[in-house]
Amino acid sequence: MQGGRDTGLRAAREVIAAAAPGERIAVIGAGIAGLSAARFLKDAGFEVVLVEARDRIGGRIDTVSDKNWPFPIELGPSFVSHSGTTSLDEEFTRLGIATAPFPSASETRTDAGTVVAVPDTGQKAVATALAWATQQASDMSVQSALDGSGASKLSTTDAGGGVSEADWLAFRVATVLDIDAGASVDHQSGWYTSADAGADDERIVLGGYAGLLTKAAEGIDLLDSSVVTKLAYRDTGVSLRLGTGESLSADRVIVTVPLGVLKSGVLEFDPALPFAHRGAIADLGMGTLDKVWLQFDEPFWSTAAPLWTTVGGDEDFRVWINMMPLTGEPVLVGLVAGDTALRLAGADDATVLAAALRGLTPFYVPPTPTPTPTPAA
Repeated sequence: MQGGRDTGLRAAREVIAAAAPGERIAVIGAGIAGLSAARFLKDAGFEVVLVEARDRIGGRIDTVSDKNWPFPIELGPSFVSHSGTTSLDEEFTRLGIATAPFPSASETRTDAGTVVAVPDTGQKAVATALAWATQQASDMSVQSALDGSGASKLSTTDAGGGVSEADWLAFRVATVLDIDAGASVDHQSGWYTSADAGADDERIVLGGYAGLLTKAAEGIDLLDSSVVTKLAYRDTGVSLRLGTGESLSADRVIVTVPLGVLKSGVLEFDPALPFAHRGAIADLGMGTLDKVWLQFDEPFWSTAAPLWTTVGGDEDFRVWINMMPLTGEPVLVGLVAGDTALRLAGADDATVLAAALRGLTPFYVPPTPTPTPTPAA
């Protein structure tokens, strides 16, 4: 989110440096990048029109409020990462939107429900593989780097608690690499995947991520539910063709649509984008990270840890956020990424719910039975 906002602001500054006062600027995409650019240009005195394909602003930011839920739920991002080096946290504070520190360490359990300490086995194996990959003549997948470096050749015998060294590598892949990239290690770059252990200064947004957008959108001319199908740009200006057949003219344009839209080819550029841009669009991949929010009448778990993970087994949901210590409400958020997320995206609600509940089995604490009084003799 910080990166999206920063790139939107950078593009706006570049336009201001090149444009004449009062020019009409079109911004395509009303996610955080587009809104940030539009707000900056509007405040600088330009005429701005913001064009968005959806019927709402926010892009990946998708906060939903419902009378049956005790607080806003986030279908998009929930966190401020590296809050010590971003201004997003300060912005949330200024807007009165609640956030809370979120630990990077999890409570980890085996399939049997045993709490186990996480060794650095998986982290070291991944770091070894990535260091080896940087010395190779061409890029490769993280999985290829794990195999080629020998880092994946770990023991499958019990290393303690019923968990092997190989299990700990699979744990690192499933709960860190797959979640961070939204893709399996078969599709992650050996050169560009980070071996970073993760930030210790993450904050979770509790008061609604979308509140970040409300102020930015004030007073901006918004054309929503409008898909741009063609963008023709010349030295004299820009023409946008909409899916409805209508057209829109501007002096300049900033395009902030997602990578997936660019890869789909639904937006035609005339003339075509520069070769370097097209090459980057073709080479980069889109990850998939999905969430399932579950609300319970009362907690069936005893742990107060906000972050849960499981090791061993082959359940779909291996990472859970426990909202109870953060909000006082018995709500759990399950994360699923990559190929697993794509498979479950095609399943019905009952199938997804069953998969989620299976993933929660290690945290289930059976209720203590009420003793039956013994009749007096």
